[in-house]
Amino acid sequence: MTANILIVDDQYGIRILLNEVLKKEGYDTLQAANGPEAVKLAKEQNPDLVLLDMKIPGMDGIEILKQMKADNPNIRAIIMTAYGELDMIQEAKNIGAIMHVPKPFDIDDIRKTVKDHLID
Repeated sequence: MTANILIVDDQYGIRILLNEVLKKEGYDTLQAANGPEAVKLAKEQNPDLVLLDMKIPGMDGIEILKQMKADNPNIRAIIMTAYGELDMIQEAKNIGAIMHVPKPFDIDDIRKTVKDHLID
């Protein structure tokens, strides 16, 4: 069975890059550009893993993660942020994010991180 990964980022270029790279790795992908769309897709599709940007206009990553966890406490999320906001990173981990990837990220690191966290 192919793993299903939800990519949540307001930046179109990042979503497309991650989508292309992860599809080449053999994963099925979903994309969301904002919080409400991400929460809806997570609820409907129950992805195996979520790549979640923390800085999204309107509904930030913390609120998105809280809503996803309320719908599915077992959902697995890796947070991504270009900002060194340690408080936000720690809060996301307290809510249940499994790890943090700083942006800009190395695409090989993303490949390895996704693979490592889908095997658990």
